[in-house]
Order: sequence, then C-alpha cells, then structure tokens
Amino acid sequence: MKVFLVSLGCDKNRVDSEEMLGRLSAAGFSFTEDEYEADVIVVNTCCFIDAAKEESIEAILDMARMKTEGKCRKLIVAGCLSERYKDEIITELPEVDAYIGVKELDRLPVIIAEHEVSTDSFKRILTTGGHYEFLKIAEGCNKRCTYCIIPYVRGKYKSYPMEQLLEEAKFLADSGVKELILVAQETTIYGMDIYGRKALPELLEKLCEIDGFRWIRLLYTYPEEITEELLDVIAKNPKIVNYLDMPIQHISDKILKKMGRRTSSADIRNIIARIRQVIPDAAIRTSLISGFPGETEADHAELVEFVKETAFDRLGVFTYSREEGTPAYNFPDQVDEDVKTARRDEIMSLQEQISAENLEHLVGRELEVFVEGFLPSDGVFVGRSYMDAPDVDGFVYFKSDYDLMSGDYVLVKINASSDYDLYGEMVEKI
Repeated sequence: MKVFLVSLGCDKNRVDSEEMLGRLSAAGFSFTEDEYEADVIVVNTCCFIDAAKEESIEAILDMARMKTEGKCRKLIVAGCLSERYKDEIITELPEVDAYIGVKELDRLPVIIAEHEVSTDSFKRILTTGGHYEFLKIAEGCNKRCTYCIIPYVRGKYKSYPMEQLLEEAKFLADSGVKELILVAQETTIYGMDIYGRKALPELLEKLCEIDGFRWIRLLYTYPEEITEELLDVIAKNPKIVNYLDMPIQHISDKILKKMGRRTSSADIRNIIARIRQVIPDAAIRTSLISGFPGETEADHAELVEFVKETAFDRLGVFTYSREEGTPAYNFPDQVDEDVKTARRDEIMSLQEQISAENLEHLVGRELEVFVEGFLPSDGVFVGRSYMDAPDVDGFVYFKSDYDLMSGDYVLVKINASSDYDLYGEMVEKI
C-alpha cells in the first residue's frame, strides 16, 4: 500500500513524522507524493494554539476528500490533536479511521497493516533535503506555564539517553547532514531526569566530535536554565554556532508571574548581558506573547521599551491564544483580540526597524553562508548565516560565478541589507 503523510506544526513534530516514515519503510510500505494515489493518508497534527488546531482540522478535511476523489482507503490522524481531542474527533470527523496519540506513534505500521509487523532497526527518512536536520533530545515539559497545553499533551520531561542521540547523530552525519539543530520543548535541562545534572554541555561536546557536521545549532533554551558551563562550551567550540533561541515571553514581573514563568525581569536582563559578554557576536532570538490576561498598557509599554533597549537580533510575537485546559484559560481580565493584535503589530514594527539597523552594521563584512538553493528568476543563490535558523529567520542572497549545491558553505561579502535579509557576492567556497 502507498502512504501519503502530511506533517504539520513544529520541527519536533517533523522529527516524529520522519520516524513514522522510517518505521513504515521498515515494515515494507511505499510512499507517494500524490495524495490522489495514496491508499493510506496520515495527518500528523499540531494543537499548540488555535491557528495550529484550525490548520490541522482543515488538513484532515482536505485529506478526507481523497476517500471519494482519490484511492484512499484509510485516513489516520496522529500527533497532538489526536492526543488532546480524540473523543471530539471521533464524534465530529467520522471520516477518520484511526487515531494515534503522541505516545503510540510507533504503532502506526501495525494500525495500517492490521497485524503485527517488524520495524526493528528502522532509520528516519529525512525530509528537509538532507543538508540540515533536527535532533530531538527530549520529549515533554515540566515547566507548566499557565498558557501552555504542551505538558498536558506531551507529558513530563523525558530526556533521550545520550548514547541513543549520538548514534542518531552519526546516522545523520553519514547521511550528509551538515547542520545539526538540537530541539526539545526545552533543551537546557537535558539530562536532569536521567543523569541528575544538566548534561547539555557534555552532549554538545560529544556531538562536536562527530565528523561531518560543520554547524551545530541550539534551539529552545530557557533563560533561567542557561549556565556558565553551557555558554563556555558554545564559546569555545567553533562547530556550535553563536546563536541562542531563548523564548522569554514577557518582561513585566507581574505578567511573568501570572504566566508561571520561573524567571524575573532582572534575571532575563542579566542572562542577556552575560551571553553578550561571553559570546560577543551571539545572535539572540526570542519570542513574546502579547495580550496575556491582565496585561495592561503599562505592562505593554514596559515590554516595548525593553525590546527597544535590548535590540534582539531575531524576535517573533504571538498574540495570546486562550487554550482550554490551561490555568490561564480561566484567568480574569482577558484582553480583547483587537488589542492583542495592535500590541503585537506595534512590537513587530519596532523589531523591523531594529533588525534593519542590526543588519546594516553587517554591510562590508564577510560571512560564512550555508547554501539553500538557487533562484533562477533572480539569478542569485539563497542561503543562511549563523544568525539564521531554518524557517524562522532571514536569508542571505548572493551572486556567484560558480555552480553551487544545497549544503555547500561559502564566504559571502555583504554589500547591502534590508529589514530582515542580507545581499552580497560570493568570495570563496569553504
């Protein structure tokens, strides 16, 4: 039977999807990129916020059409939405034939085949093009921020054993991956549950010993968990790019407390200062939430001023999404949607100016760039610097007289900049 898989949501979900594909391949299933030709369709869903839920439901309904318009005989919903809303889906989406929660994704081949099948020694099937890939180092979360549904869906924090991660990383390197990106709901407390210590620095150093990786990137680091040891490991290892993704969500102590965040305004300011002291050229990305229940104009103004003075290299803002089953759902003083949106837009407009100024300072410099591809219509190559994570940050557009391939690394002289992107010419291939 031919399988068509739709993967939605975050990069951690992508890893789950790649593992599902690997298990299906080991069980003897084949794949198709045409949903009309698929005998089985799997939708790996997300339900982090309302927009993600809506996208997942739309995808399910769209794929359900293949039961009449295509060859589909079985429609399976997997992942977070299935874990959180299984009873509702059974009632409201009768087109769905099976539901797989996040803790039973390994059972997908059995559910499709309807009998036991072997998937021993399966390997992930890479879907990013193979030149960069994500290594999920843990599952679940213990933080229980009052706005977040993840701990209720994904469960408690569970680190994967280091030996398992190193084996998977070697597989990725042997597969041609040049940039390894570490992900989890939170990477900074890796190892606490199984080793009794923060083992991320040790894991990073062992990953640096693996031949093949040129860049190792770290995402989802929490400010209160960043240690001197971690910063020192990043600073001294050239393979680890000087990039820290550090979601802080707000800067008002009142709002941070209501969010259930385990940090304070002073702590956040101190860790940012320390990062910039230990790693002077560090690119810091953060995410913020606008319109959290009880956020006043004064709280918002404090956040705006903080963004202005900190001048983050990369920043994203989400309007607060009221999620059933979370403590914040029942908080008083819910903020109107139009106010949330206006506050988000104000911060993003400010960040656009900040980003433009930050990038302008790079004009004249030479940067190492990871080649993503070529744009025939513009006659330029497109890539990313160490300051740019895939899918969320900007690009470097550059001209070259050489034939380059995705995954190549080149040195680019930056000649111009815009709000979020850089432009230049290739100096040499690295």
